[in-house]
Amino acid sequence: MPYKEKIIEKKYYAIGEVAQMFNVATSLIRFWETEFDIIKPKKNRKGNRQFTKDDIENVRLIYHLVKERGFTLQGAKDILKSDSDAVKDKMDMIDSLTKVKEFLMELKQQIP
Repeated sequence: MPYKEKIIEKKYYAIGEVAQMFNVATSLIRFWETEFDIIKPKKNRKGNRQFTKDDIENVRLIYHLVKERGFTLQGAKDILKSDSDAVKDKMDMIDSLTKVKEFLMELKQQIP
Protein backbone atom coordinates (compact mmCIF):
# COMPACT_ATOMS: atom_id res chain seq x y z
CA MET A 1 0.00 0.00 0.00
CA PRO A 2 1.61 3.28 -1.09
CA TYR A 3 2.14 6.04 1.42
CA LYS A 4 0.11 9.17 0.87
CA GLU A 5 1.27 12.43 2.30
CA LYS A 6 -1.36 14.48 4.02
CA ILE A 7 -1.72 18.05 2.97
CA ILE A 8 -1.30 20.10 6.09
CA GLU A 9 -3.84 22.86 6.42
CA LYS A 10 -3.17 25.77 8.68
CA LYS A 11 -5.74 26.55 11.34
CA TYR A 12 -4.48 30.02 12.09
CA TYR A 13 -2.96 32.74 9.95
CA ALA A 14 -0.93 35.75 11.11
CA ILE A 15 -2.12 39.25 10.28
CA GLY A 16 0.77 39.65 7.84
CA GLU A 17 -0.35 36.58 5.90
CA VAL A 18 -3.93 37.85 5.75
CA ALA A 19 -2.79 41.29 4.60
CA GLN A 20 -0.65 39.67 1.91
CA MET A 21 -3.62 37.61 0.67
CA PHE A 22 -5.52 40.81 -0.07
CA ASN A 23 -2.50 42.96 -0.95
CA VAL A 24 -3.30 45.51 1.75
CA ALA A 25 -1.42 46.88 4.76
CA THR A 26 -1.71 45.16 8.12
CA SER A 27 -2.94 48.44 9.60
CA LEU A 28 -6.01 48.24 7.33
CA ILE A 29 -6.83 44.75 8.65
CA ARG A 30 -6.47 46.03 12.23
CA PHE A 31 -8.69 49.02 11.39
CA TRP A 32 -11.37 46.80 9.87
CA GLU A 33 -11.20 44.63 12.98
CA THR A 34 -12.19 47.64 15.09
CA GLU A 35 -14.88 48.79 12.64
CA PHE A 36 -16.59 45.49 11.83
CA ASP A 37 -17.94 43.10 14.45
CA ILE A 38 -17.65 40.05 12.20
CA ILE A 39 -13.83 40.06 12.30
CA LYS A 40 -12.79 38.61 15.64
CA PRO A 41 -9.39 36.93 15.48
CA LYS A 42 -8.12 35.10 18.50
CA LYS A 43 -5.04 36.42 20.21
CA ASN A 44 -2.23 34.28 21.60
CA ARG A 45 -0.35 34.95 24.82
CA LYS A 46 1.88 37.48 23.11
CA GLY A 47 -1.16 39.33 21.78
CA ASN A 48 -0.61 38.33 18.16
CA ARG A 49 -3.78 37.97 16.13
CA GLN A 50 -4.60 34.50 14.85
CA PHE A 51 -7.07 34.52 11.99
CA THR A 52 -9.17 31.45 11.20
CA LYS A 53 -10.56 30.63 7.76
CA ASP A 54 -13.89 32.13 8.84
CA ASP A 55 -12.14 35.37 9.80
CA ILE A 56 -10.39 35.44 6.44
CA GLU A 57 -13.70 34.84 4.68
CA ASN A 58 -15.19 37.81 6.55
CA VAL A 59 -12.20 39.98 5.61
CA ARG A 60 -12.71 38.86 2.02
CA LEU A 61 -16.35 39.93 2.22
CA ILE A 62 -15.44 43.36 3.59
CA TYR A 63 -12.67 43.73 1.00
CA HIS A 64 -15.18 42.93 -1.74
CA LEU A 65 -17.66 45.52 -0.50
CA VAL A 66 -15.21 48.32 0.28
CA LYS A 67 -12.41 47.91 -2.25
CA GLU A 68 -14.08 46.20 -5.20
CA ARG A 69 -17.63 47.55 -5.04
CA GLY A 70 -16.70 50.98 -3.62
CA PHE A 71 -18.97 51.04 -0.58
CA THR A 72 -18.22 53.35 2.32
CA LEU A 73 -17.53 51.72 5.66
CA GLN A 74 -20.99 52.65 6.91
CA GLY A 75 -22.57 51.34 3.70
CA ALA A 76 -20.72 48.05 4.07
CA LYS A 77 -21.82 47.80 7.72
CA ASP A 78 -25.44 48.40 6.74
CA ILE A 79 -25.36 45.75 4.03
CA LEU A 80 -23.71 43.20 6.33
CA LYS A 81 -26.33 43.85 9.02
CA SER A 82 -29.28 43.63 6.64
CA ASP A 83 -28.41 40.62 4.48
CA SER A 84 -24.86 39.30 4.61
CA ASP A 85 -25.88 35.92 3.16
CA ALA A 86 -27.07 37.52 -0.08
CA VAL A 87 -23.78 39.42 -0.35
CA LYS A 88 -21.81 36.20 0.19
CA ASP A 89 -23.88 34.43 -2.47
CA LYS A 90 -23.32 37.24 -4.98
CA MET A 91 -19.60 37.31 -4.20
CA ASP A 92 -19.34 33.54 -4.70
CA MET A 93 -21.21 33.83 -7.98
CA ILE A 94 -18.87 36.59 -9.19
CA ASP A 95 -15.86 34.44 -8.25
CA SER A 96 -17.16 31.42 -10.13
CA LEU A 97 -18.07 33.50 -13.18
CA THR A 98 -14.58 35.01 -13.15
CA LYS A 99 -13.06 31.53 -13.12
CA VAL A 100 -15.28 30.47 -16.02
CA LYS A 101 -14.24 33.59 -17.95
CA GLU A 102 -10.55 32.87 -17.34
CA PHE A 103 -11.04 29.27 -18.50
CA LEU A 104 -12.82 30.40 -21.66
CA MET A 105 -10.08 32.96 -22.39
CA GLU A 106 -7.47 30.20 -22.09
CA LEU A 107 -9.45 28.03 -24.50
CA LYS A 108 -9.72 30.93 -26.94
CA GLN A 109 -5.97 31.42 -26.90
CA GLN A 110 -5.38 27.73 -27.65
CA ILE A 111 -7.58 27.77 -30.76
CA PRO A 112 -5.50 28.47 -33.87
